[in-house]
Amino acid sequence: MSNFYSAEVLSVHHWTDRLFSFTTTRESSFRYQSGQFAMIGLDVEGKPLMRAYSMVSPHYDDQLEFLSIKVPDGPLTSRLQNIQVGDSILVGRKASGTLLSQNLLSGKRLYLLGTGTGLAPFMSIIQDPDVYEKFEKIILVHGCRHVHELAYQQRIVDELPQHELLGEMVADKLIYYPTVTREPFRNQGRIPVLLESEAFFEQLGVPAFDAADDRFMLCGSPAMLKDTVDVLEAHGLAEGNMSHPGHYVIERAFVDK
Repeated sequence: MSNFYSAEVLSVHHWTDRLFSFTTTRESSFRYQSGQFAMIGLDVEGKPLMRAYSMVSPHYDDQLEFLSIKVPDGPLTSRLQNIQVGDSILVGRKASGTLLSQNLLSGKRLYLLGTGTGLAPFMSIIQDPDVYEKFEKIILVHGCRHVHELAYQQRIVDELPQHELLGEMVADKLIYYPTVTREPFRNQGRIPVLLESEAFFEQLGVPAFDAADDRFMLCGSPAMLKDTVDVLEAHGLAEGNMSHPGHYVIERAFVDK
């Protein structure tokens, strides 16, 4: 059996000139946990050109959804940004990733900290009822340079609280905090800086930083990951993995697409 299968593109949405998302069919045998990623790509001159992409869609969805940047000279994204409904992409049969709640110690609050397309795995997680059973609050912080890059706001703010199955849990437990760094907006500032601000926690309406109760998942730019880890470890938090659950986990698969 091939390591990849062919999936049909069902929809494409261009958020900006640098950001787009798309949905595809899902093979019934493809299994994953919300927060994981798969290798996806295109057949280029008879060879698969693949990169790691987190699923935006939750594990129970019968379609797959992905969020991608557009890199003009990127080997894959320069081609992928031109896909249309009816085209085919390749999807790896094995999902992977560290953004799993079993890699974290038990706690009361789960912070999902993402920049740019690092939002993708967290979109999957906030649509998973299991995570709401494990934590009292889910705090999604999405950082971008510009307001128009804050993808999925309508789904988070308007659609999920009305979801037939998830709505009550989302309305009660999910806190969404979008923030930008390069233009005026109601929330401004880089994620690691916000974590050291008392005003940030006051805005969220939650207790200040507490290593006993706060757990973190990180996905985004290398600079954000490094600086945020510095803040977390200064507060005594330790990274978790499959063997040893910890206070925070990082997705390291996305350095460059």
